[in-house]
Formats: sequence, structure tokens, C-alpha cells
Amino acid sequence: MRSAVTGEWVSNATSATVSRVNWPGAVRIVRSLYPPVDLFEDVSEPSDWPLLISAEQKTNPRLMETIGNLDLVPAQRRVGGSGASFLMSPFTHVSPDRPSRFSDGAYGVLHAGSAFDVALFETIFHHGRFMSATHEAPGWTSRFREIKLRVKADLHDLRGSDSRFAAALAPNSYRDSQVVGRTLWSADSNGIVYPSQRAPEGDCVGLFYPDLASHPRQGRPLDYHWNGEFVDLYRDGASGNVYRVAV
Repeated sequence: MRSAVTGEWVSNATSATVSRVNWPGAVRIVRSLYPPVDLFEDVSEPSDWPLLISAEQKTNPRLMETIGNLDLVPAQRRVGGSGASFLMSPFTHVSPDRPSRFSDGAYGVLHAGSAFDVALFETIFHHGRFMSATHEAPGWTSRFREIKLRVKADLHDLRGSDSRFAAALAPNSYRDSQVVGRTLWSADSNGIVYPSQRAPEGDCVGLFYPDLASHPRQGRPLDYHWNGEFVDLYRDGASGNVYRVAV
């Protein structure tokens, strides 16, 4: 059991229905500038990683910058093999400078959408907020990569009409949702399934462990166009086709 959190939200969050989520076609969209981590992609067993790291550090002092903090993932829940970097990195590279809906940045969460459009609109929204906050000039920006994966897990379910969780689904504030996330993470929950706030017909998951997703594989490269106010276009890097984003 992780450290406990007290308050009204504890009973609310932990009493949420737990639902089985089985999405063979889940999608996560990530920045392409982060290359796969050799250790995670290796055929070696995750249980052997500490020894491999110890040996490699003697000749590569910057190794841990690439791997991140492996101690943030329980040994029995680590995953390795082809594509494992896309599952492990959200948990080993965390920072208070990169909070999310269900984490203040102290622990990792892997977010994915139930379909491509869901992941697309979620990332477009967040990319637009970043571009606006940093006053970026209009133009094509930041190559992204579609990651297809399977999500199969029992998750606390914030979908439906239960008004107790309305604040945790606020479109533009993560204050209450981070309390809910911390509460469930502290209670050893697997994670959360919730309605997307950017794609009304879709759902999202926030997973607290990498072994709740599997079969990660790279899909199409994507580029987003920032018009100075919002992301209005995206380009499929595989076909070269450009699509307008409905606003």
C-alpha cells in the first residue's frame, strides 16, 4: 500500500465502479524526438536490468538520463522487448514540470485513447495550450508518432452519471482530478477509465503501470499546424495528406 491520502475524495474515488477495459485498438500519440531506450527494447528479462545498468554505467555515465528513474516502476510490473520504451518511459521520466490530469508529476501515468481520433484531439488540445503559452509563431510544428497498443485491465471507471466525479473531469482544471489520481494510485489501483473531454464520443485511460498495456507498435508519423491561435491542421507523414481539424 502506498502512502495514504485523507479527505472526502478518498471514499469517493475508491468507491468508483471497477470495469474491465479491453481495447485491442487503443492509441497513444507521442513526440517523435524521444528515441527508443535500448535497455527496454532488449530481449533480456526486466529482472536482469539492474545488473545490466550497473555494468553499462561504467562506460556510459549518461545512461540514467536515457533510462530515467527505474525505481519508480515496481520490478514485477516492468516490461521489456520490442516497443517497450513506449510503455516504460511515461513511468521512468516524470517531473513536476510535466503534470497530467491524474498526476502532479510525482509518479507516471500512461494515457491512451480508445481510438485514433480520441488520441489525436487530446494531443492537439495540449499541444495548442503549450504553443499559446510559449507564444510560438504560426507554422508546422513538432513531429509526433502514433503508437498502437492493446489495453487490458480492470480500472476505476469515472464514466457514467455519477456526479461525485464531475470535478475530476473538468475540461480545463486538473486540481481535483490530481487528487483523485493520487488517491487511487495510493490505494494500488491499476488506473482510471474516463470520458475524453476533447472527443465527446471517445474514452481515455490513465494507467498506473506499464504492464497493463501490450503489443505496442509504431503507426503513422504526424505533424500539427499551429495557426497562432490553435492547431487547425494535421498532416499524415506516411501519405502526405493534410486534414483540417474541426473546432
